[in-house]
Amino acid sequence: MNTRATPKQCLYPPKLYGTKVRYQGDGLELAGEAFGDPQAPPVLFFHGGGQSRSSWRGSARKVGEAGYYGIAFDLRGHGESDWAADGDYHVDAFARDVGSLLDQFDHHVVLVGASRGGQASLIAGSRHPEKVRLIMLADVAPDMPNHAIDGIRRFFAEGADGYPSLDAAADALALHLEQPRIDDASRLGRSMRQDPAGRWHWHWDPATGKDEFLHPASENEAVLAAAARVSSPVVMVRAELSHLVHDDNTARFQKLAPQLEVLIAKGVGHMFTADRNDEFAAKLLDQLARVSADAAG
Repeated sequence: MNTRATPKQCLYPPKLYGTKVRYQGDGLELAGEAFGDPQAPPVLFFHGGGQSRSSWRGSARKVGEAGYYGIAFDLRGHGESDWAADGDYHVDAFARDVGSLLDQFDHHVVLVGASRGGQASLIAGSRHPEKVRLIMLADVAPDMPNHAIDGIRRFFAEGADGYPSLDAAADALALHLEQPRIDDASRLGRSMRQDPAGRWHWHWDPATGKDEFLHPASENEAVLAAAARVSSPVVMVRAELSHLVHDDNTARFQKLAPQLEVLIAKGVGHMFTADRNDEFAAKLLDQLARVSADAAG
């Protein structure tokens, strides 16, 4: 493993939080939270646009407890990761970051991603098949309908001005991202910052929400090319109530990548990983056991 990635001791209780780590991305540093033995097979988690590594903390902790090295990352421009000095937040930039991470591990890597993090994982994994044991996606497919991104666009636009309270931020999450409203809005405080005027802002670079980065034609072209090129095992956990992944684009994904296995997460929408880590982690651990058995055999 690259020496830059050596974990530093974290002050948080180990059962709830992991060790804070920093790895090199494509020209910037990425922050992560790691669970488990650094010498164990790595499982890297990447969140969706506008989220942070906290959305994958539960699953990373579960795989760490199961004998893997789980790391939940903040994407560039999000959380504690560096902002892009050149302002590049196209999907290919996120994919280059994921690709840069792969060289920093001695083991084959498992990539896990939701939404934008899933697209980046698929693209990077398709470019580096010799380094990737499995790609597991949460509700990611080609040909996602443009109109279905409108809620995400509104979420970014509204978030640029901040919110008068954490309750208002919780309302925005539920309204624009079509996910259940969080019961205790105070939990959002760890993913937000408060300015001198008292308004709450998400921990991301406002430039990530520019229209040019939200579902341009080049994004789908990159995902289609990756789906046609990927040779590693791919599993997609499809949200039953997703407004982005449907029968048609799932079928096209399977035609391009015949090895794709599709599982269904019942009763949830596109951003389900923020609240359904245990269910997703169980599916992931099943897949990890399978690929480990295949490697041993």
